[in-house]
Amino acid sequence: MNILIIGSGGREHALAWKIAQSHHCDALFIAPGNPGTASIGTNLAIQINDFASLKNKVLENAIDMIVVGPEDPLVNGIYDYFANNEQTKHVNVIGPSAQAAQLEGSKAYSKHFMQRHHIPTASYAEFTISNYQEGVEYIKAHALPIVLKADGLAAGKGVIIAFTHQEALTSFEEMIQNKQFGEASAKVVIEQFLQGIEVSVFALTDGVSYQIIGHAKDYKRIGEGDTGLNTGGMGCVSPVPFMDQVFMQKVEDRIIKPTIHGIQSENLVYKGFVFFGLMNCGGEPYVIEYNCRLGDPETEVILPRLQTDLVSLLAATDNGTLADVNIEYQDAFFATVMAVSGGYPGDYKKGFPIHGLNQAATIPDALVFQAGTGFKENEIVTNGGRVLTTTAQGTSLQNAVNTAQKALANIQFEGMYFRKDIGYEFK
Repeated sequence: MNILIIGSGGREHALAWKIAQSHHCDALFIAPGNPGTASIGTNLAIQINDFASLKNKVLENAIDMIVVGPEDPLVNGIYDYFANNEQTKHVNVIGPSAQAAQLEGSKAYSKHFMQRHHIPTASYAEFTISNYQEGVEYIKAHALPIVLKADGLAAGKGVIIAFTHQEALTSFEEMIQNKQFGEASAKVVIEQFLQGIEVSVFALTDGVSYQIIGHAKDYKRIGEGDTGLNTGGMGCVSPVPFMDQVFMQKVEDRIIKPTIHGIQSENLVYKGFVFFGLMNCGGEPYVIEYNCRLGDPETEVILPRLQTDLVSLLAATDNGTLADVNIEYQDAFFATVMAVSGGYPGDYKKGFPIHGLNQAATIPDALVFQAGTGFKENEIVTNGGRVLTTTAQGTSLQNAVNTAQKALANIQFEGMYFRKDIGYEFK
């Protein structure tokens, strides 16, 4: 079949790498893609929310399946656009309907959903400009720390953990009164702070059945020892040692099964990935958030670990066979380390040449996935905050991290920075 991937980051490069291995994939297209995906399939110079241009290319290239990487097109209704068009309704779009994508697109919607289906999550309240003063009083009376979340999509930047009441009040004012995140923070969800370790579990569903396809621990902070500002993710490890059979059974019974049942009972159209952002609180899992797609950089560790043919899995969401698929994993540990631009997650410059990509790719058991890269005068250059990852497998997590860092040591660009302590607590 002919397959189109939507997106341009490290997640999409990893998806392209995995999908291209399947004997079911005849031709692969990526819109808009990056220099890394260009070496695997055909990049299309179309932006992720330009549905009309995407439709034209789908018809022109006889696309059978669309795999949506980022959240924006899902929340904006890419599934519905193709499903409701006579010319394209046969195309298998991997992703939820716009309504179901509100599980990620609105923090308040997802919280209401969890309440309805008795899924463990932090206690919360929601506020807008209309009850702003109530929010101020709520914050003043709230235990510390306090978590404030912009209700809508804010490019991963809409969550504030405040350790003083004044910090929380200032953030609340910035979000609602000063529209810090635009319409995304017109409504703010204020949550109880959950003490624990953040982890992610990934499932694929057809809206009735599901299969777990991996789990990972992401390292969000820019600084070593989990210090400094939050980022989109500085690295990942998988499998996670404490996510044993006992913990994962709790996740399935208390979170995944009720979520999929809720999707079915509320008649939500959902054929795609579910990202369960969890907090492990002393061995008990709680949901922090849902995402309606794969994570980045989690994709760069879970897909190399996944042994099952990904295209077969994706096709099963459309033909009613998902419940019968056997999921198999590589018998190894995986780690990915993210190299970022100098200044990230604050201001940074773009356009610096990247050297050593070919040498890094020669390191045994290592892979390079490009994220924020671009072409400039036939040279690969930096084009984002998170530039690329090196992913490696090993006989232990530390062995995998060491190999990923060995590959990364071959790569240079001006201002390049990466955390040297990914997986530090599992040494």
